[in-house]
Amino acid sequence: TQQDLALIRSRAQLVKMRTEAINMARGLTKSLGYRLADCDADNVGTSLADVLPAAARPGVDLQLELASHLTTKIKEADQQIHSMAERYPEIKLLDVIYGVGELTALAFVLTIEDKERFNKSREVGAYLGMVPGQDQSGASNPQQRITKEGDRMMRWMLVQCAHCILRSGAPESDLRLWGQKKMQEQQTGKGKPNQKKVLIGVARKLAVLMHRLWVNGEVYDPLYNAKKQAALRKKSAA
Repeated sequence: TQQDLALIRSRAQLVKMRTEAINMARGLTKSLGYRLADCDADNVGTSLADVLPAAARPGVDLQLELASHLTTKIKEADQQIHSMAERYPEIKLLDVIYGVGELTALAFVLTIEDKERFNKSREVGAYLGMVPGQDQSGASNPQQRITKEGDRMMRWMLVQCAHCILRSGAPESDLRLWGQKKMQEQQTGKGKPNQKKVLIGVARKLAVLMHRLWVNGEVYDPLYNAKKQAALRKKSAA
């Protein structure tokens, strides 16, 4: 498990390094009075620096060349991870969730390792540090930030999945409906809605859902709760 996780962590580090290289190239270009064109990270190359005069290109080209080389290594890691995923057929239960790909599903299975380690799926949220901390003293119970315990990479991946679930154009699902409802509830109060808080909430519920599907071996239904509630309302109306 640790050997397989090491490959995923190595890939995550490569992605982080590429992001830093691209940001550095854009920052250097901007300081010279120019801007690099927008493009997908996988397509970054020295041709982006064509907007610069020749004398100003060396420093920027170094970062763009590094980003391009890292992209090659990331693709190599993706191929290795795809081959490794074949040894974990249970991820097929999880990667059907919109926003959750093969990489996230595999990382989740490897991080949890033993699906029977939790008495309840709700405990997964606390295991991954996505529940508020506690600091009770007498009648005082101030609201705390999430504990951020557990695996940092897995928590980051789940939050990225939450971004996909809530973004414009994403298909309807129980998770999306829950997140939208929370955003609306916060908008009725003072100030702007706390998007980060909602993202963490969606990520936590996603982790619980993934563990539940893994334990029960159920086929994912994105609108399971919505259909259930609609059936109950119809029954009550009748």
